[in-house]
Amino acid sequence: MQYVVMKTDDIRTNLATEQYLMNSDKIKPPFMLFYIEKPCIIVGRNQNTMEEINQKYCEEHGITITRRLSGGGAMYQDLGNLCFSFVVPAENQKFGDFKSLVQPVVDALHKMGVTGAETTGRNDIVVDGKKFSGNAMYTRGGKTFSHGTLMFDVDTDAVADALRVPKDKIESKGIKSVRSRVTNLKPYVSEEYKDFDTFQFRDELIKLIWGVDSLEEAQQYEYQLDDEDKKGIEAIEQKLYKNWDWVYGKSPEFTVKRRKHFTSGTIDARFLVEDGKIKDIKIYGDFFGSGDVKDVEDALRGLKYDVSTIKEALGKLDLNKYFVGIDAEDIKELISTQQ
Repeated sequence: MQYVVMKTDDIRTNLATEQYLMNSDKIKPPFMLFYIEKPCIIVGRNQNTMEEINQKYCEEHGITITRRLSGGGAMYQDLGNLCFSFVVPAENQKFGDFKSLVQPVVDALHKMGVTGAETTGRNDIVVDGKKFSGNAMYTRGGKTFSHGTLMFDVDTDAVADALRVPKDKIESKGIKSVRSRVTNLKPYVSEEYKDFDTFQFRDELIKLIWGVDSLEEAQQYEYQLDDEDKKGIEAIEQKLYKNWDWVYGKSPEFTVKRRKHFTSGTIDARFLVEDGKIKDIKIYGDFFGSGDVKDVEDALRGLKYDVSTIKEALGKLDLNKYFVGIDAEDIKELISTQQ
């Protein structure tokens, strides 16, 4: 298995690199990527960016905002955080099965002294019940990538100040604040690693995953980007990750809002209803799915705004493809109910 260590600390370049390498045949899966970046927020593919971030705080503190291709929730990162990605053949990976995919990382953390690290919930890695890693997954073209965070020495105050976590999401987890549910790994690692910075932590993780004694030994598996790669990455970066329309999107005015937090994610459906018909619809949320939720929106747009019509249209779709882990009947009930 090969790996790539990103040389830039810009999340937009790193996400573009991840996408480029996944879509090209320059590296055969499986392979891994590692990146560390300056303060940024990455919102999930289906989220409403302006409602997930504290825009004023982000502007004042120079926090970069972008959107990723995968679902899930918004993540804050800074130079105290290490990102990792796995790219694997889709046929070998069940969509939504984060536990098996991130196991090499968990095993390496155990060897570094974080023996209580474990995967839990739908996409988190925790220690002592506190989250230090969130993961998201995306499938296209026969390949699946899963990317995750490892909070090694992150400014946790900034996490809480930069993000707007919905009240229903916090209450569903039985906690009082963002700060109370996240932790850094640094206090948990063995004494020999406590003076490490994030870059040294990354290098140690690479050595443990590849089972070598030195970084020099591991580097025989490292892929170096060439000029062709860099040109392709720049094109993707400009088209998506630095593009205002992709990051923020144009959100029309809506007359109806239907929102609910489920164990496997939040669904926030907004309708623009005129003359008894659905003129427009947008579905936000931090849910996961291998399909594009635009399919669901397209199936409802133009229909009569009534319970039976909406349920009938939704019944023709494989909703688990778009909302993994959420019961289809619950989805129909949420979206079709009129209040």
